[in-house]
Amino acid sequence: MEELVVIGNGMVGHRLVEALHDRDSDHRWHVTVVGEEPRTAYDRVALSSYFDGASAQDLSLGDLSGPHVDVHVGERATALDRDARTVTTASGRTLGYDRLVLATGSTPFVPPVPGHDLPGCHVYRTIEDLDAITASARHARTGVVIGGGLLGLEAANALRLLGVEAHVVELAPHLMPAQIDEGAGGLLRRLVTDLGVHIHTGAASTAVEAGADGRVRNLLLGDGTRLDADLVVFSVGIRPRDDLARAAGLRVGERGGIVIDDTCTTSDDRIHAIGEAAAHRGTVYGLIAPGNAMAEVVADRLLGGGATFTGADTSTKLKLLGVDVASFGDAHGRADDCLDVVVNDAAGGRYAKLVLSDDATTLLGGILVGDASAYATLRPMVGSPLPGDPLTLITPEGGAALGADALPDSAQICSCNAVTKGALTDAVHTQGACDVAGLKACTRAGTSCGSCVPMLKQILSQAGIEQSKALCEHFTQSRAELLETVRATGTTTFSALIENHGTGQGCDICKPAVASILASLGGGHILDGEQATLQDTNDRYLANMQRNGTYSVVPRIPGGEITPDKLIVIGEVARDFQLYTKITGGQRIDLFGARLEQLPAIWTRLVEAGFESGHAYGKSLRTVKSCVGTTWCRYGVQDSVGLAIRLEERYRGLRSPHKLKSAVSGCARECAEARSKDFGIIATDQGWNLYVGGNGGFTPRHAELLASDLDEETLIRYIDRFLMFYIRTADRLQRTAPWIEAMDGGLDHVRDVVVHDTLGIAEELEAAMERHVHSYTDEWAAVLADPAKLARFESFANAPGTPDPTISFTTTRDQPVPGAALDLGMPAPRPQEATR
Repeated sequence: MEELVVIGNGMVGHRLVEALHDRDSDHRWHVTVVGEEPRTAYDRVALSSYFDGASAQDLSLGDLSGPHVDVHVGERATALDRDARTVTTASGRTLGYDRLVLATGSTPFVPPVPGHDLPGCHVYRTIEDLDAITASARHARTGVVIGGGLLGLEAANALRLLGVEAHVVELAPHLMPAQIDEGAGGLLRRLVTDLGVHIHTGAASTAVEAGADGRVRNLLLGDGTRLDADLVVFSVGIRPRDDLARAAGLRVGERGGIVIDDTCTTSDDRIHAIGEAAAHRGTVYGLIAPGNAMAEVVADRLLGGGATFTGADTSTKLKLLGVDVASFGDAHGRADDCLDVVVNDAAGGRYAKLVLSDDATTLLGGILVGDASAYATLRPMVGSPLPGDPLTLITPEGGAALGADALPDSAQICSCNAVTKGALTDAVHTQGACDVAGLKACTRAGTSCGSCVPMLKQILSQAGIEQSKALCEHFTQSRAELLETVRATGTTTFSALIENHGTGQGCDICKPAVASILASLGGGHILDGEQATLQDTNDRYLANMQRNGTYSVVPRIPGGEITPDKLIVIGEVARDFQLYTKITGGQRIDLFGARLEQLPAIWTRLVEAGFESGHAYGKSLRTVKSCVGTTWCRYGVQDSVGLAIRLEERYRGLRSPHKLKSAVSGCARECAEARSKDFGIIATDQGWNLYVGGNGGFTPRHAELLASDLDEETLIRYIDRFLMFYIRTADRLQRTAPWIEAMDGGLDHVRDVVVHDTLGIAEELEAAMERHVHSYTDEWAAVLADPAKLARFESFANAPGTPDPTISFTTTRDQPVPGAALDLGMPAPRPQEATR
């Protein structure tokens, strides 16, 4: 087995090791990875999501350590001995190699302006950099980003999310000069300025000035302007990390970068270089797609292949401060005698430009700002004949009509992973890929930036594969279609719905789903008449069944706020009915161990004390968690408790496709964990930020920012619209996170509907929520007032009041726990625990 050493554990180094691992079935290579950062490889492309709730774990690409791969993190390579073929690290480790790959990446360039190293000056490159920016932002009012490129605008958005007033200073006449032209830059500036970011273009930074405390205080511009700056972020470009190669005598480019040939080999034939550290034909690529392509070439070469790297697609599609920006091909029109076709719709907030050959028949490149929906179709067409009038390709109607069938098999659909349409079609026909997930697994397409996913869906459709929307074998319609049918026809029962719009008798899939639809549309108490027979076990008894056949009772405690008198009642109920008591993570109290016939008596005591059902059993709103906010906390900037109570009381009892959870945090410290909820709210100095589409559980996901700095009434309107839009369009048992991910346009479309009302249904959604609010009644109290419903709550129909003899308890930590647990393989409590 030969030894391969990879210096650098970033995205490109990770891709190399992953590709080699997948292909090296004979275990020809043992790989040792040396990474300077204190963690394994993570998604640096998505780094800005760290400020939007993603954790370091969320960004992680995984640890590739295994029998044939050793990964050393937090270790810097300090010397390379080409004669001895060894690498020495800062810890004194010496690693021998047969082949070496330099994937050392780049470092942010910091211009040598006076004061660039003052406390409060930062770069934007690693998770540690972002942690340092976050720490500085806690004491900052105003921040300045030097550099108006991609990372500069991402850094400005980060400051904005941290509650810091953001300025961007760019030396060029317009933003993102490397990717877009002056017209697109002008629109981008206006859109970004509308979001509250101050833009200064054509401006040189001449000095960072300190305040009396020795920290950053001002940024001095070339025209004498002084900008207030409590922190400064430098984002003016990168420099290849080629110092190790230079010291070892490898050839480097005039402007930096380790020189490589088309096989990604350096001037030493045992050493390769890939990613931002490499210079190929005089170019250093700062994008992930070229780095991935180099990694694939080296993996192939290490296994005896003949792959080459002859250049790379530098197309990019980005979302910056909520604004779509894309460029592809020869976006600046550098080719001789090329032609431009431009649509500049300033009022509509969109700019589109196509660069064409001199005979207007071939697409060479383009730029899209504001609306980049045509990117997935246009980018693969670069270098190909146009299918029609170029102007129609960048109008909303024309761009939407153009699909995958207009592209040849050679068109590259996924530029990040170099996947062609032909490869995707082959995955469908020969590898059995029948959905987007299958195409991702077979080809890697859509697994990086995700901009090609809409095209993957088109390719599936083109191959004749349509995903069934049928709810079950009894209904060909989806849940959303059935909801619209119920609304349009005024249907109030399952039997009428299946008779007129379905087949058969129904099943355990469609019955609860239709029950939820009827409840969402105000179909009365869920135990009224036929409704009762449709419910799942938990809904049927308005409580959660536990493992020993007993039930848990969860009274609603809005916002987690409770009076001493109510606490006493809960304690008395738990004591009198001998219930196990536990405080939940959602700021409620669970009472476990209630027998079926005890439920009405327990509810009576709780309802008389002012409690109501917490809907722990339903596909409905569970909790709105809160921190203590400005009421008690010295960091709080808004009344999180008051808002949480208002929201919970507004949305209580709201039936939905799946359970809903929410939280309100009174400041950016996020003690209520709002970004792990279906809808979460975080206070700012100006109001509230609304996040949607998060959840914990089996597949945790952080919510994404939908709208920022909202006043309370606007916030509630947006939440009303979001929840009703979700209820009307989501599939059965679909949480908000996968609902958003599955939707064409994703979060952007949700924002268009909820915030911008592009479908013109906002008023209708708000009215539907108002009907829910005004029609709400407590389900426990309704059962207690109805003898017919009460009759359901007996363990034995022929022996009312008789307890189930199969239910037994033991005692652990002074609380009753199911005795049946001993029969299920669980360890019995020790004798001293059972009597303590």
